[in-house]
Amino acid sequence: MSKPYYVKFEASKDLVNAVYEAVRVAKQSGKVRKGTNETTKAIERGISKLVVIAEDVEPPEVVAHLPILCEERNAAYIFVPSKQQLGVSLGIDVGSAAATIVEAGEAQHIVEQVVTSIASLKAAKKE
Repeated sequence: MSKPYYVKFEASKDLVNAVYEAVRVAKQSGKVRKGTNETTKAIERGISKLVVIAEDVEPPEVVAHLPILCEERNAAYIFVPSKQQLGVSLGIDVGSAAATIVEAGEAQHIVEQVVTSIASLKAAKKE
């Protein structure tokens, strides 16, 4: 299956696993917003530390605006392959199209590493 049109860059398997771990830890010790609407609001308010967007969302228009909004607000964002796995990381029984870490808590170091990796991925993409 090809990637949806809104996916701007590819994340490695290790990076994706780090993102799931960061979400899980931040859920326990910090603050996380679940779902497209709450994620959109957090980005607009400028409180997002890391935005996580699922690639397998139907229809894709549900989350297609998030990368654009993140670029405008200079918020770090990353794509993960599975909304179901994102839901599990968030501690909910259903899939989640998007989530954002507002306060990283104990996941701060993981979030910082992920944000650095995203920046280098984007830089490599532009070259």
